[in-house]
Amino acid sequence: MDTAVVEFRDRLNLARLQQLLQGFGRVRVLVVGDLTLDEFVTGRTERISREAPVLILRHETTQRVPGGGANATYNLARLGAQVQSVGLLGDDEQGQALRELFAGVGVDTSGIVTVPGRPTVTKTRISGHARQSVTQQIVRLDRKSDELPASAIQQQLAQQVGDRLSTVDAVVCSDYNEGVFWGEPVIPAALAAPFTVVDAQRDLGRYRGATLFTPNLPEAELASGVTIRDEASLQQAAQTLFQQTQAQHLLITRGEDGMSLFAADGTVAHIPAFNRTQVFDVTGAGDTVVAALSLAIAAGGTVWEGAVLGNLAASIVVRQFGTTTTTVAEMETALTTLLEES
Repeated sequence: MDTAVVEFRDRLNLARLQQLLQGFGRVRVLVVGDLTLDEFVTGRTERISREAPVLILRHETTQRVPGGGANATYNLARLGAQVQSVGLLGDDEQGQALRELFAGVGVDTSGIVTVPGRPTVTKTRISGHARQSVTQQIVRLDRKSDELPASAIQQQLAQQVGDRLSTVDAVVCSDYNEGVFWGEPVIPAALAAPFTVVDAQRDLGRYRGATLFTPNLPEAELASGVTIRDEASLQQAAQTLFQQTQAQHLLITRGEDGMSLFAADGTVAHIPAFNRTQVFDVTGAGDTVVAALSLAIAAGGTVWEGAVLGNLAASIVVRQFGTTTTTVAEMETALTTLLEES
């Protein structure tokens, strides 16, 4: 095991972290987010088409899973939380598929606004393979709208958020720049909650005053204008982001370098990556971090304990291909294994 992980592991309290994991099921969370359906279509290559110089695939499987803000929602539900969702879906087959996926894990979808004529954001990844070869992605097809939702839709979203704040312990804003947060009223409605976690790809200053922000390294660089190369530049970027956001805490996820947790009072904690060798796909790992982090804090943990459990959850999902989730049982097993390894 990596020396940094061994040294960090010795600081962990197994009983305390297990207690927090067992508390996930009592937490009530509202996710306000850009809801996406991820499709994975796989086939075997047969030949080159006579119509054009392209591969012909014989279809094998089609898998549909929640993506974007829907993945954050799904992660929270799979971890046992009581989850409500606010977002936009089209009046189409893809939107219905996403509702059914949510229903399967008990997500309350009454806050989702259906917009006729607006497509449900769908990302279809088409992959192929020859016989006895590795499957590789060939092309991705996106369905989406670049139109600003009508003012009445924006107001409806904000109303759905406001109506639910008194019934939840935490609000997660999952901003994938697909329309939910483009208008004026939604963000202030979400920020009215006492505990708000923001996972946004751009314009973090719009969420000024939120409790906790969780940018990854490229997002932190883009938002701060600082190229992060070392500890000094990391600190500089964090200071700039605090000025922009007025947050209480900032968690920068750094891939194989782990995570760095900053507090407004100047406290810094670095958390090493628990899994550097068995990384097959990081798709959606950030949503998993946000889910476990938010639940741990809402269950009574410190932000540091939340970051540790978020890191642990991410170390599980990156072992699998595609957009995946984890469970409390899997996290308990991984935690025990981590603490027992030498």
